[in-house]
Amino acid sequence: MITLPQHIEVHDDRFRALTHPMSKLERIAEGFTWTEGPVWFGDRDALLFSDIPSRRIMMWNETTGVSLYRGESGFNNGNTRDRQGRLIGCRHGARDVVRTEHDGTLTVLAGSHEGKRLNSPNDVVVSSDGAVWFTDPTYGIISDFEGYRAVPEQPARNVYRIAPSGEMTVAVGDFQQPNGLCFSPDESILYIAESGSSHDDTVPSVIRQFGVDGGTLTDQGVFATIDNGLPDGMRCDQAGNLWSSAADGVHCFAPDGTLLGKILVPELVSNLCFGGPDGQRMYITATTSVYRVFVDTKGAEPWTRGRLC
Repeated sequence: MITLPQHIEVHDDRFRALTHPMSKLERIAEGFTWTEGPVWFGDRDALLFSDIPSRRIMMWNETTGVSLYRGESGFNNGNTRDRQGRLIGCRHGARDVVRTEHDGTLTVLAGSHEGKRLNSPNDVVVSSDGAVWFTDPTYGIISDFEGYRAVPEQPARNVYRIAPSGEMTVAVGDFQQPNGLCFSPDESILYIAESGSSHDDTVPSVIRQFGVDGGTLTDQGVFATIDNGLPDGMRCDQAGNLWSSAADGVHCFAPDGTLLGKILVPELVSNLCFGGPDGQRMYITATTSVYRVFVDTKGAEPWTRGRLC
């Protein structure tokens, strides 16, 4: 049997078809404080990612390397694109979800619920109908490291949906600390990370799954348990495998929840996305660095789409 590189850990033989024995785990950027929110823009061959405590969004390109995309980002965390290719981000400082228009101006999509400020929006996805879904844990207000220390105004740590009309509703309200979220390729399932064990060790480190019917979610129980650290950012590939961040790297789960394998990373991983010229490069944000590795699959997101302002 072909020997795989040390950064690939196989738990199920199906993982071998998703990796390659000649792939390398490359550190493509380093020297940051806490990296998060990677998102690929194919029209610029560029990766955007957040350096949260440094209050900036960075851009990486194969030719030009790392540059500053936005300073004073307001402790921006998670990022995604909408169906028009616009950047949508979660800001801990302002405690809101903001969209960057094509002319570079910012539009606040959500900052409060029922007259009270949000906690600290963390991660965000956009469904094919144009709705924006985001998580709202308290990580940005429990200290001054990733935001501004404050007492939560919301009675719960919710997951919200902003309809195309602009109406915002609570999609799920029973999380301790909802974190990363990701749709299955056909959008029939929404996966949401529960990272509440970061403050309460009685809360399991699990990824929950919900059936999706328009704007309504149905709890389908635990999809998978993370065996090292907490689940954070997640992405699905085109085959429906779920790739989740963890303390020791990126864990890959089959659609039935079976752990297929891991990509081991020497730093604590926060998030990931698919990208590159062929969509088969995985970009991984991990503590002070950003890594890249070839995977023999493509992301379910429309990674080639997106106009970068």
